[in-house]
Amino acid sequence: MRPKLSVVALALALLAILSAAAAVERQPSRAISSLTEPPRLVAPEKAPVMAAALAGKRIVAVGDYGIVILADDGKAYRQAKAVPTRAVLTSVFFLDDKRGWAAGHDGTIVTTADGGETWQLQRDEPGKERVLLSIWFENALHGIAVGQFGLVLETDDGGKTWRERRLVEAGEQGDKHLMQIFAGANGLVFVVAESGSIFRSDDAGRNWKATQTDNKGSFWTGLVLQDGSILAAGMRGHVYRSTDRGLTWREVPVDSRQSLTAVLQRDDGQLVLYGSSGVVLSSKDNGQSLQGTVRADRANVTAAVSGPAGDVLFALSGLLVAK
Repeated sequence: MRPKLSVVALALALLAILSAAAAVERQPSRAISSLTEPPRLVAPEKAPVMAAALAGKRIVAVGDYGIVILADDGKAYRQAKAVPTRAVLTSVFFLDDKRGWAAGHDGTIVTTADGGETWQLQRDEPGKERVLLSIWFENALHGIAVGQFGLVLETDDGGKTWRERRLVEAGEQGDKHLMQIFAGANGLVFVVAESGSIFRSDDAGRNWKATQTDNKGSFWTGLVLQDGSILAAGMRGHVYRSTDRGLTWREVPVDSRQSLTAVLQRDDGQLVLYGSSGVVLSSKDNGQSLQGTVRADRANVTAAVSGPAGDVLFALSGLLVAK
């Protein structure tokens, strides 16, 4: 039986747990109304963040202890009014400025209809130790969540009910850790996974095919770019690019071995990738070439969004100051 996580992923998971616990301990709780709700934080901007998304212009970030923080200007953060879980939330997705979903540990999925102010529990399975790592919705009804050991949950009723399925059934590919799901136009959807695997659907996630790249490490993030090309990035600085809707992939040379955790494309077309130890890669040619710099704080970026006032970055220590 193979281990649950690679050595690198296990180390990162342990670091996340220890750092998140320390961050919360540094912030005395005003009140804890229930063990099924997050602690109330004095400084929400210091909450340990695992993922972030835009709800219209609002930034919504999620993390440990079920914590959700919000900002309408990218600077002043407040905590969500109600979140019915203390599970680690690893992913968040918004369909528009009101409707969103977040997913995480214990198979937890929560939803909001008011831009992240209040959340409702759709499912969880405490004690089973199954982790969801990413969630995406095609529309208000059809959504998919993915996670460890090939775990896939799908809904056709907005999350009222979820059924378990596999992306592919054959061989080892069906059991891969699925790291992130993201979509393009005309039904194109991707899931990047461990060991250089990429799963592709051209019918909005109903059917999938697996592609094995020559990358030996895990892909952690990806994005369909404005020109239709696709990027996948992850461990040890590996970046792969496709120009044929994900049918074939080629590696983009990168002068860095730091792992990459987030990729953004700004309105002006500039592409930026963020990662561990402060690495920042940028491109003005849709990822054909990448130039690297390093943030002075050497922070390990866990999440990033391109907000109204520019890129907003998060770490396990919370909001990062622009550099």
